[in-house]
Formats: sequence, structure tokens, C-alpha cells
Amino acid sequence: MTDSNISIAFSHGELLELKQELIAYAHQIGIDKIGFATVEPFDDLLPILQRRQEAGHASSFEEQDISLRIDPQRILPGAASLIAIALAYPSRIGETPHGSKEGYRGMICRAAWGVDYHQVLRAKLEEIEAFLKARVPQVKITGMVDTGALVDRAVAERAGIGWIGKNCSLITPEFGSWVYLGELITTIPFPPDSPMENGCGTCTRCLEACPTQAFLGPHQLNAKRCLSQITQEKNWIHEEFRLKLGNRLYGCDTCQQVCPYNRKKDFHLHPEMEPVGELVKPLLKPFISLGKREFTEIYGKTAAAWRGKKPLQRNAIIALAHYGDRTAAPLLTKILRQDPRPPIRGIAAWSLYEIFGDECRPILEESLALEKDPDVREEILQCLAKCVQK
Repeated sequence: MTDSNISIAFSHGELLELKQELIAYAHQIGIDKIGFATVEPFDDLLPILQRRQEAGHASSFEEQDISLRIDPQRILPGAASLIAIALAYPSRIGETPHGSKEGYRGMICRAAWGVDYHQVLRAKLEEIEAFLKARVPQVKITGMVDTGALVDRAVAERAGIGWIGKNCSLITPEFGSWVYLGELITTIPFPPDSPMENGCGTCTRCLEACPTQAFLGPHQLNAKRCLSQITQEKNWIHEEFRLKLGNRLYGCDTCQQVCPYNRKKDFHLHPEMEPVGELVKPLLKPFISLGKREFTEIYGKTAAAWRGKKPLQRNAIIALAHYGDRTAAPLLTKILRQDPRPPIRGIAAWSLYEIFGDECRPILEESLALEKDPDVREEILQCLAKCVQK
């Protein structure tokens, strides 16, 4: 038996038996779906990824080397099969806290509820890896979740986990698109599963519901216009997108919420994924006032924390403008005058104007006289220019 050709040691029947053992073990450790696929290059993705990259529509979080994204053999030489897994996550909060004029709330998307899913799925993949290495010591395996080179959805689709919807989410018959995905590349040549038929038909609800028209067409997303990515950008947000954020603090679920396959789909199968209402729908003003230590203690184990608190607090300031919260004047004024972070000061100026219009002119003029940062000054000047126009 050699590292590059594990199949020498196994007959087809033995591989089928090992596959069934692995499927049983996967369900035993809490994996909701598992599928197997070939390691043939995803050649159909090549022109799509090239066009996205050339047009500047790719996410800044994606692997830039397209060859790595489409060819498992580039990642693991001698690779013989892919293993895809899916874990279902909740879509509803048990006890939903409600906001009011005295205390408006923000919203963190479902994919960031509970413990960071990257950690949860990596732990499951490591258990699978240990299971296989105990049976085939010479096996080579590498796993990835979300931030890996391969396109998770394409691997899962080929492995029969579900199909890729027009909103680019992986849709499963059982759980809708409320699933986390992960995959392993292995040198064991498992018999592959068959892909599912695409079930979207003529439905275009997801494309039509997008607040920023981020979809260029079915399966074509301009990630630079996607609110999910925009909420994670660290610095300035273009004014076009600000009010469209609504009360989103991290991520966006709109295109999934309208999907017919997600109707009445709400699974609470993993305790570590359970949402705490006060955390995923926090009161905006206290959230904005969280210090670094407090933020880390409360949100440090969630997927929403990976970009730090600045983007989320900036989004919370935008949400105050969305609600027109006039009780926020003291907080926004303090931020504009004292916060050390330029993008936060700038967005506070914008939010003050959106809420109070010409009433906030004195505050803006006083802040302009003290402000040194050119970008913040420009933001204040733009707000003052709107006041003059009135």
C-alpha cells in the first residue's frame, strides 16, 4: 500500500463497507448530512470565477488563486475523493426580545448564532479524520470550512448534499439552506454519490428580494454589493448602502428568508448553535458602548467577532439612523467628538444628520472645527452641505 494509491489495498466492496461505516459514525457524532464526490477539477467553475474576479465582483475573503479553488489535486496531491458534510442550524429564536422606541435592537444573522461554526465543523472534520486514520493509517486528509480554497457549495452539490440555489446558497430538501458546510479531501477513493436535481425551477424570489440588487442573475452574485459582506467591511460604507443595512449588525439573511425551501424550517439539533436572544438581537445603544473586553467576553466565541467590534458598532450607529432614534443624540454627539476611530466618528456625523437634519447643524459645525481626520471632515462637510440645501 502506498500513500498515493490507497485503492491498491481495497476492493470495491471494502470501500463500500468503509463508506457505510463512516456514514454511520458521522451521524453518531452529530453530522446531519454527509456525501462523497470525485476529485475531478471543477472546470465549470473556471469561467465563472474568472469573470467575477475580472469584474471585481469577488469577495475580499475568497482565495485569489482560482486554480486552487477548482482543483483538489492542487491542494492534496494524490487526492482520490471528497467528503462533504452539513450541519443544520436554527432559523428562529426561542424567546425573541422585542425592541421599542425606548430601546431599538439590531440583528445578527443566523449563521453567527451560537459558537463560531468554523470551530464546530472543524471539530467534526477532525473526528472523521481520526476515524479514517485509525482504519487506514497511511491515508492523507485535509479539511476546510468556509475559508478554504475549494468552493464549499460546489463540493456539497457534487456530493449530493443539496443543490446550489439561484442565490448561491446550498439548498437541502431536509433543512433548506440553513446549513453549515465543510469538506475533506482524502486519498481514499470512496465511491461517489450522485448529485441532486436542482429544485429551484422558475422561482426568483431570492433574486428579487435582495435589498441592494447584488444578484446579476441566477447564480451570479456581486459580493461587493452583498449586505452580508458589507456588514463585515472594516472601514467606510458607501452611502448608497447605509440605510439599506436596516438594523443588520452582522450578515444578511434576506435571500434565504424568502426561499420556499426554508419555509417552516427550524432545527435545533446542536446545543452549541442555540441563539441567546439578547445577544443576537442586542439593544443598540448599549451595544455601541461596549468596550473591547466586554465585547470579547460576550461575542468572542461567535462568528460575528472575527472582524472585531468596530464594524458591528458602526453598523449599530447606522441602525439608529434607520430607526430615526432621537434619544440617541447624546451618544452620537459623544462619539463624534471623542471616539478615537475615524470611521466611527464619520458615521456618527452621518447618523446625526439622518435623524435630526438641520437641527444638528451646530453640533456638526463645532465638530468640524475640532476634527483633524480628512475623511471625517469630508463626511461632516457633506452633511452640512445637505443642511444648506434645505
